[in-house]
Amino acid sequence: MEDIRRLSREIEELKHKRRAVILSHVYQRPEVQDVADFVGDSLELSRKAAATDAEVIVFCGVHFMAESAAILSPDKVVVLPSLEALCPMADMVDEVALAARKRELPGAAVVAYVNTSAAVKAESDICCTSANAVKIVASVPPEQEILFVPDRNLGQWVQRQTGRPMHFWEGHCNTHDKLRAEDIRTAKAEHPEAVVLAHPECRPEVLDLADRVASTTGMLRLARESEEKEFIVATETGLLYTMRQACRDKQFYAAAARLVCPNMKRTTLPKVRDALLTLGPRVEVEPRIREKALRSLTRMLELS
Repeated sequence: MEDIRRLSREIEELKHKRRAVILSHVYQRPEVQDVADFVGDSLELSRKAAATDAEVIVFCGVHFMAESAAILSPDKVVVLPSLEALCPMADMVDEVALAARKRELPGAAVVAYVNTSAAVKAESDICCTSANAVKIVASVPPEQEILFVPDRNLGQWVQRQTGRPMHFWEGHCNTHDKLRAEDIRTAKAEHPEAVVLAHPECRPEVLDLADRVASTTGMLRLARESEEKEFIVATETGLLYTMRQACRDKQFYAAAARLVCPNMKRTTLPKVRDALLTLGPRVEVEPRIREKALRSLTRMLELS
């Protein structure tokens, strides 16, 4: 505990010295969330950082998130405390394979989940988040085919909400995809009064048993606004800390203890401190790719 307090003080001092803003995804370690200026979902964090006068962005998340920050803030230094913090789902699609699939589906609109690399965003027509995916897909002209990348589970959820047939990429989140219907039934048996909140990256069998399906930010909002006092949370366990901080009079239970993303936990306080000391490792996006990726993000933001 003393080490955490000492490191937190050191980080606070370095942050002001570097004119930095620290962003933490809700799946990060509690002590990392505690030193952040903003805690939230990936694109939301990048937009908040872009609106600040900070010269440096320290993104406590995974690589594609830092790339999004670099796309939206080309005038700022973007630092990812751990270069090993990658997203397996984002790595399931690359720009070469996507370009090949586009040739097989001429004229199809490519809707890319923000959990993708900058290069994939550059090959896409429009981006979406888990919160606005239904709205984005519904905005595509009904006569146009849709290729949804890379998360098949999210894509299937959107298809069920919109009725739009889509082509899916065979991608998934390694953490959310672990969850099974039996896990939800077990959690419900242990906490029969609890409301089940599930992330749409979960399998359809899990979403079928949920009371509400929402993004991480959406789940947090639902917990805050609900009169219910107990919740089973079907997403990465880091969100439980955020929820408990925001709703101290309510109880939150993990749908399964194994819902831990090892990549999200690679960021530690020493790494955040070192990132501020060295201003590295830096994440940069080639201007040509940035320009095209920004287009697909801007289209989404205009519709949202």
